[in-house]
Amino acid sequence: MGRHVGFEDVLRYFDEDGDGKVSPSELKQGLGMMGEELLMKEAEMAIAALDSDGDGLLSLEDFVALMEDGGEEQKLKDLKVAFEMYDSEGCGFITPKSLKRMLKKMGESKTIDECKAMIKQFDLNGDGLLSFEEFRIMMQ
Repeated sequence: MGRHVGFEDVLRYFDEDGDGKVSPSELKQGLGMMGEELLMKEAEMAIAALDSDGDGLLSLEDFVALMEDGGEEQKLKDLKVAFEMYDSEGCGFITPKSLKRMLKKMGESKTIDECKAMIKQFDLNGDGLLSFEEFRIMMQ
């Protein structure tokens, strides 16, 4: 129960009619008050995507899933920052050379061949470079 603390308050904030569930219009209005503009269609889609019992409303459980899902976006932002640190040439890819340079900064000395081998493990399209997608998979 501990992890839902705070979520109930947020749910109550959205839940205007006090039925313990959040309807699309309540979601739209609640986010509107927080400065997030959401179209009715978007609110309906968001709820449909998370609605575990098919009643067209978000229960507390669904709501917690929605709120914790925000963590994914943050993770993606953090990964982008990390990726850009590795992509020292700014070419949109991690090359063996930029990987070697980054590892060296972190106190790990690797040869170019070792870096090539590391990239090869996660290099899905075989171009010898790591794209952001490939990097994301590697970091999981």
